[in-house]
Amino acid sequence: MCGRYAITLAKEAMAQIFEAVPGNDLPEVPNFNVCPTNAVHTVRSSDGTRSLSAMRWGFIPHWYKTPGDGPLLINARAETIAEKPAFRAACRERRCLIPASGFYEWTKGEDDTRLPWYIQPAEGDVLAFAGIWQDWERDGEMLRTCAIVTTAAAGEMTQIHHRVPVILAAPDWALWLGEDGRGAATLMQPAPEGTLRFHRVDREVNSNRASGPQLTQPI
Repeated sequence: MCGRYAITLAKEAMAQIFEAVPGNDLPEVPNFNVCPTNAVHTVRSSDGTRSLSAMRWGFIPHWYKTPGDGPLLINARAETIAEKPAFRAACRERRCLIPASGFYEWTKGEDDTRLPWYIQPAEGDVLAFAGIWQDWERDGEMLRTCAIVTTAAAGEMTQIHHRVPVILAAPDWALWLGEDGRGAATLMQPAPEGTLRFHRVDREVNSNRASGPQLTQPI
């Protein structure tokens, strides 16, 4: 799964990298501890134009009466995304990219202590998570929401967790966004070996209230 990540790029840099028009409602950066229900940066495409805009991290199915009416859906499993009622329409019609500088995952110590790791690109300074999005509206309240697509881990990443975000290489962005026709399902695979590197970080990040660049520093 992916339950916490960091984004340190300026919005201008994100707009340039993803060739997207930035919106006016973008979250503040840097944020070294992006948590579920936070507003996050996303890239989507409409009529061939990409936009960089904010969405709530936590996908809300249309049948929820309130945002908290059911489980908090921050991830969507690649293996079942096309079948799950909550996700199947978005998987076909509403895909997005979610930029990140890196993400956190946890292993357990001998005494069941949660030991955090920071995972980042082996090269470059941005990851593009595969995402899906949906607008939720009820009683005059409207939220644009998203989830990160995950898949089974492979290679060295299995040392940390059995699930990983689907990470898309730049040549695949257009296909995921629906700009290059059909076939996006083939992209829902673990990243090639060597795409990511990781190191242990301080347990301070175990708190969703923690903040600051020290959260990503190796210990």
